[in-house]
Amino acid sequence: MSAPRPNPGRRVGVWLVGARGSISTCVSYGLAALRAGLIEPVGMVTQSAPFDALPLASLEHLVVGGHDICTRGLTESAGELVRHRILTNELVTAVSAEAAAYEARIRPGVLDPDDVGVADLHPEAARRGSLAPREQIAAIQSDLAQFASDNQLDTVVVVNVASTEAHRDPRPYWRSLATLDAALDERTAQPASLVYAYAALDAGHPFVNFTPSVGASPAALRELARARGVPHCGSDGKTGETLVKTVLAPLFVARRLRVLSWQGYNMLGNRDGECLADPLHRDAKLRSKDEALRQLLGDPKVHTKVGIDYVPSLRDWKTAWDFIHFEGFLGAQMSLQFTWAGSDSALAAPLVLDLALFAELALALGQSGEMTHTASFFKAPIGGGSHDFHAQFQRLVEYAERHAR
Repeated sequence: MSAPRPNPGRRVGVWLVGARGSISTCVSYGLAALRAGLIEPVGMVTQSAPFDALPLASLEHLVVGGHDICTRGLTESAGELVRHRILTNELVTAVSAEAAAYEARIRPGVLDPDDVGVADLHPEAARRGSLAPREQIAAIQSDLAQFASDNQLDTVVVVNVASTEAHRDPRPYWRSLATLDAALDERTAQPASLVYAYAALDAGHPFVNFTPSVGASPAALRELARARGVPHCGSDGKTGETLVKTVLAPLFVARRLRVLSWQGYNMLGNRDGECLADPLHRDAKLRSKDEALRQLLGDPKVHTKVGIDYVPSLRDWKTAWDFIHFEGFLGAQMSLQFTWAGSDSALAAPLVLDLALFAELALALGQSGEMTHTASFFKAPIGGGSHDFHAQFQRLVEYAERHAR
């Protein structure tokens, strides 16, 4: 029996957790600009061969909504990005009607138990944060159902682009759906990212975790996805320094050049940088950034380290510097250095749209569980496998070839 073929006119909702953040602002204004023909789809994998041969949903049929815990207006977020040279005044003005429609679809989110001191916290988000997890899940699912109904959507894809949560050691009850459900019934508090993942998957919505937060990574959530027949992917979007690492590291291995040390240092501003200034939040990020490199090099003796510092004046820009000390023939020691400077939000936004399209397609094709073909998008891809970007991307190409129209 052949696989089902998706209806090309299906309407797809993209629900962004962290809806007023820099990434979501770039997604909403960027999507509107694409539809108006004001920009080209630079950075979007799905809009080029061989992926444009897939029966993907049309950008014209995407509707964006989301959750946020803050009261800050979308126009304020856009204004910051204009000042930081990410968006232009002309683009913001041209798509203001679509941006206003998106803002009207944003609902108060769920405050994470470990988040304190949020400056512009929405009172309803604080109230939801105090609810038992089952009540939080029900509130999120109600918002998703209303979003789908109001906009006559065929599918809703939930994408987590919120700030990184504090690191949490895995809980024993995350090992199976039965034990997680028991913990939820006992009103045991859970990370907000896990609550969102549970709410989405349980209601039949694909889930994308673009952050290093827990999300749908635990075995219990992966079991839930399979039980509900829903696809999901994550975690921690690969947009800058780690992307370069997963391209360069295989070169040293293939040429048998011995890496002695690989030292990285990151400076970033914006709210993500401010969040990562906290040691527990920073630890969650560093774990995913270092894991890929150590697996690729395959040498337990190599020295690797990544540092992150918050530099407020950088705003939405990030600079990463890497120093690679390696040994060649005759023991000659050499080095390679690179500097990556870019806007994480502008780099991430097209990938968020790509992943929403891939997740919706997987659901339309009747696929469920981990979307392992999307590994090239993530620092810590669910489902494991090689961190080699070239090998990961080849898997995505092969997927496209199998499911082309």
